[in-house]
Amino acid sequence: YGHYDVVPASLEDGWDTEPFEPIEKDGKMYARGVTDDKGQLFIHVKALESYLRTAGSAPVNVKMLLEGEEEVSSPNLRPFIESHLDLLAADVCVISDSSMPSIDRPSIMHSLRGMTYIEVEVDGPHDDLHSGFYGGAVHNPALALAEIISKLHNPDHSIAVPGFYDDVVPLAPDERAEVAKTDMSEEELLAATGAPSQWGEAAYTIRERVSARPTLEINGMGSGWTGPGPKTIIPQKAMAKISCRLVGNQDPHKIYDHLKSYIESITPPTVRVEVRLLTTGEPALIDFHLPEMQAAVRAYEKGWGHTPVFTRGGGSIPVVADFYNLMNMPVVMMGYGLDTDGLHGTNEHLTIEMFHRGIETAIVYLDELATMER
Repeated sequence: YGHYDVVPASLEDGWDTEPFEPIEKDGKMYARGVTDDKGQLFIHVKALESYLRTAGSAPVNVKMLLEGEEEVSSPNLRPFIESHLDLLAADVCVISDSSMPSIDRPSIMHSLRGMTYIEVEVDGPHDDLHSGFYGGAVHNPALALAEIISKLHNPDHSIAVPGFYDDVVPLAPDERAEVAKTDMSEEELLAATGAPSQWGEAAYTIRERVSARPTLEINGMGSGWTGPGPKTIIPQKAMAKISCRLVGNQDPHKIYDHLKSYIESITPPTVRVEVRLLTTGEPALIDFHLPEMQAAVRAYEKGWGHTPVFTRGGGSIPVVADFYNLMNMPVVMMGYGLDTDGLHGTNEHLTIEMFHRGIETAIVYLDELATMER
């Protein structure tokens, strides 16, 4: 599986070159989608082409599913899978839409977080009000929303929503050991993000927080007058978009119910609140002891030249949970990009050496699957 759609890009975003005109520079290919996910997808196309040209046939049967809606949460993919289970039936699904810590530290992702994405709207008066006439007598919806948001986390930075952690699967010791192999120091975090200090649950390492723990983030807020100059109003409404990254056995719809119930319970009677569900995605946690996973380890050792580590991804790829949960199919995520490739940002790129190493590794993986003991 791979996807050929991309997120928008333009020179106005800060790109050094035209994002949809690929250029090669300093051993890297620059273009929108070159690492997410066209370049990584093309690695498997070239691996198959190489095998067919040299051996005449592939050692295993291969089906390719190419999607053009991944970046908009794959609204039609799950229905397509559900109506084509026989057509898509296979022993394993291979996806290259992830990254590794460095060129000498390949990784196999065995977990992805799910998502519950909501919009919260708070409204009070029937229209924007003059703050000189009504300030102090009418609860400002922007202030009320800020008060609500301030109660979503506890002082220790854990999530305050009752029931939120009920179904979280604790990290097993061997899983925690694998996560530790790619841990991130505070210095590395601050250098990568520009943040003045780290934040989060102190009982967990930085890597565990960004990949193996659920989160609640405010993605955007809007209210009142934000144009140039003053406009002294009490806004009629305020809104926030909130996403929750989910792990283990967490159910996105149950999380929505918990969020809705809690937000409604902490909303003061001086305003009204509406909590809307925008989108969901199921988390996926795949046993890295499976033979298909261990075959990928051998493929990296032979094709890449280094033993990979197993990692958890902090993001979401909807098809992973769909294949794993709907079809009971192991999903092996063999990423050939780097964390620093700029996916979704400006100057996205893919290291050409990694592209060629990826082709070699993908070829070896076909051999490993063909000879794997079941």
